[in-house]
Amino acid sequence: MKLQSSIAALIFLFPILSFIISSVIADLNSDKQALLDFSASVFHTQKLNWDASTPVCSSWVGITCNRNQTSVIDIHLPAIGLLGSIPNNTIGKLDSLRVLSLHSNFLYGNLPSDVLSIPSLEYLYLQHNNFSGTIPASLSPNLIVLDFSFNSFSGIIPTIIHNLTRLAELSLQNNSISGAIPNLNLKELKLLNLSYNSLNGSIPFSLQNYPHSSFVGNSLLCGEPLNHCTETSSSSPSPSPIYLPAASPIILENKAIPTKKLLGLGSIIALAFGGSCVLFLLVIMIILWYLKRTGKGGSGMLKAKGASSDEKTDQKSISFGSGVQAAEKNKLFFFEGCHYNFDLEDLLRASAEVLGKGSYGTTYKAVLDEETTVVVKRLKEVVVVKREFEQHMEVVDRVGKHPNVLPPLAYYYSRDEKLLVYNYMPAGSLFAHLHGSRDAGRTPLDWDSRLKISLGIARGIAHIHSEGGVKCIHGNIKSTNVLLTQDLEACISDVGLSPLMNFPAAATMSRRATGYRAPEAIDMRKMSHKSDVYSFGVLLLEMLTGKSTLQYAGHYDNVVVDLPRWVKSVVREEWTAEVFDVELLRQQGIEEEMVQMLQIALACVAKLPESRPKMDEVVRMLEEFRQSETKTRPSSESELDVQITP
Repeated sequence: MKLQSSIAALIFLFPILSFIISSVIADLNSDKQALLDFSASVFHTQKLNWDASTPVCSSWVGITCNRNQTSVIDIHLPAIGLLGSIPNNTIGKLDSLRVLSLHSNFLYGNLPSDVLSIPSLEYLYLQHNNFSGTIPASLSPNLIVLDFSFNSFSGIIPTIIHNLTRLAELSLQNNSISGAIPNLNLKELKLLNLSYNSLNGSIPFSLQNYPHSSFVGNSLLCGEPLNHCTETSSSSPSPSPIYLPAASPIILENKAIPTKKLLGLGSIIALAFGGSCVLFLLVIMIILWYLKRTGKGGSGMLKAKGASSDEKTDQKSISFGSGVQAAEKNKLFFFEGCHYNFDLEDLLRASAEVLGKGSYGTTYKAVLDEETTVVVKRLKEVVVVKREFEQHMEVVDRVGKHPNVLPPLAYYYSRDEKLLVYNYMPAGSLFAHLHGSRDAGRTPLDWDSRLKISLGIARGIAHIHSEGGVKCIHGNIKSTNVLLTQDLEACISDVGLSPLMNFPAAATMSRRATGYRAPEAIDMRKMSHKSDVYSFGVLLLEMLTGKSTLQYAGHYDNVVVDLPRWVKSVVREEWTAEVFDVELLRQQGIEEEMVQMLQIALACVAKLPESRPKMDEVVRMLEEFRQSETKTRPSSESELDVQITP
């Protein structure tokens, strides 16, 4: 009888058990398909081993399932080179997801709202990507950590964050978020960072206990712990109504009064005299404008010889000659060996365009004629007297006699103007080759080219250090200051300019330069040969990773990326291969070489100056490395070929 009862129970329960098991399998298969859809839409390297034929919970990298292995609860894929945008109906379909960590990748575009609205989501780490658009208003009520820092989010902070009662960390720094800060009265919120955005208005009282660093970098923000709000700064951005009510009735009343009753003889005379003065001033302004346009006003504009009047008023003409003194117009000093034959008048009349504004001044491309194109750097913040400037130019001329150093052709010095003239390099800068448009027509720098450029830069810096002596420091090594020949030979520009500059002003160098600066060189008076070695190490990391030291983030497009810190964090997480530029990973048989180059770069960016190698030692390491690797590199048919997962 008991056996019959058991059999009957099993028969009764079998459909229920079958339904439960099929539901569990269906749930896991749904999660698996969602992840495969995500993987197919986002570029990644061979490190992501997701495959439909392997079990999700036990073999897929970065994936954690629940205890019953019925659903995916954690995704941990930091700094593995993910490139692309997250599509809808992929990660957002993981109904049990608790942790999503995709930080330090190359993800971009709008963030799908279905990701943030997953009810079970508690920890969201998307920092150091390039997500844009507004922050979705549909947020999981169970969020504990929300980190969107170092992205390109814009719009306002959604007020729904006020309802996230479990939120303990909110990091939105270094974005382009605008508007006022909502009143976030969250008892569990321990860490708040809204710095370096475009927020305005006053800081809500509920957030004034957070430190100054939580709000710095928002110029229109006021209130504790920042500066106190004035009546103007705390008011709404809409026009103030204070002035209109008092003025409007008077204006309307005056319009109703006949003019004859208001204007006496004295008033008419005063109006006539005032009108005559205005007319006279207008005639004078027209005459001055005409003289300036026709070139008779001595403006010192750069114009092409024989250009038409329309060309002479072209907005691309650059007025950098206003400080050139008339008595010294032709005192352009040429260095020995320069074959050009032009004077300062020719230079100032040349058509010109701005190439860039750097740490030491503005750079112009000047076309004198069909065969003569030069680059003119207009120096700023030069503090040395003329004799000292000339003596320093002699050192620059001596240091410049090296194939990997770009020497100046000529210079001009006056009290108000200091100019340096260089050869024009049509191939452009290393920065343009690494970070320029990655369209289909662009030819990326391959591994051999980057090796060649790296060795050329190292040789140039070593020559500067040896030839110029202990005090000869470049001080501004960065990819925009490395120019390339047509054969991709590296030439270092801006050599010898650091000692000429005013240190307090130079300390506010461009953010791109800050990204290359050694820790001890925050005070520029502490620069040394070893600080140049550090900058060179950052340059090597830039070539290996393909990442710039700047992250472009909308309105704040000069956010500094600490490249050495990022690379070290990736290496610590044993994702070493994922630091490399995706354009390099398409090449075959070079992984070991890239790892060895990475080791040289990390030695150069050691925190302590005494731990870094000297520049001539770096040259020797690169030379030995290049010779050995080119001899032992496997062919394209080798078993070391790299397969890139699409």
